[in-house]
Amino acid sequence: MTLEFDLASVTVTEFGVGRDDGNGQTFVAVPVDTDVQGALREMVQATWKATQNVEDGPAKYEPSEKHGSTEYLYLPLADEMASSVRGLHEATNLAIQGSALDEPADVFCYFVRLTDKKNRRLTALRRASQFKGVLKKRLVRFVSDALKLIPDDVFKLDSDFDLLVDSANVHILRPSGFEFAGKLQQAILEAVPENIKAIRKDLAFVEFDGIEAYAGQRPRAARYLASIRGQEETKNIDKALLKKLCKQTGVEITESKGKVVITDGHEMGFLEVLDRRRYEVSLVKAKPEQYRAASRRKING
Repeated sequence: MTLEFDLASVTVTEFGVGRDDGNGQTFVAVPVDTDVQGALREMVQATWKATQNVEDGPAKYEPSEKHGSTEYLYLPLADEMASSVRGLHEATNLAIQGSALDEPADVFCYFVRLTDKKNRRLTALRRASQFKGVLKKRLVRFVSDALKLIPDDVFKLDSDFDLLVDSANVHILRPSGFEFAGKLQQAILEAVPENIKAIRKDLAFVEFDGIEAYAGQRPRAARYLASIRGQEETKNIDKALLKKLCKQTGVEITESKGKVVITDGHEMGFLEVLDRRRYEVSLVKAKPEQYRAASRRKING
């Protein structure tokens, strides 16, 4: 996968932070000198290089997957789950606030927005956990061969960013950083009714009221719903085969008035079936084995 940006022809470097003072999250620009701008560009280059060194990448980001601390994933910028970072990337006039770092506890991320000679934009973002950690302790440095306390607050830049955003995709190096910055957990919980509505159109023979109530309070179940909808593979599911797989993998269901009803306590199992995470293997005669997949990736034959 290519980057829709020329890192060798940067014309504008804009630094900023994301703040949350309890009244909602806002992104503001913060003026920085040329040395800091250069360091930020180096971080962007290090991030892109790191993505290229990840084996088996890139894979599309899926909310139901248990991702590692560092992976190269991508998500189309137009995807609903990218709405938060897309808003930052496409914002035309960020407010300039030189005092944005006066309350470091309010800073949840920092970012840089670059523009190249073709007037294309690249946004890079990093969760500010290290920044906050540095500000909580007293730092020292060598001055004239003597170790001195640094009296001022220090903003410590990291070696790279959690993600990059170009005009086509979000390039993710640290999934947890993307999920945090994108407020995905809350967004996915709030999307449960819409995801249920979309899936219900394809599976009219399934009673989803219980699933909706269950997933509305449980982030993992809500993630499975988002994944199931995102795969767009529910249209041709056969009712008889669905019931058969539920039986084979221990998911209890009943049928009432022609609809499949999921037994209380088996909602998660049913979502795992729809998300292709429950399966049966028969390698020993008369001894079928049932498993749950922690990760799911289709093998293309």
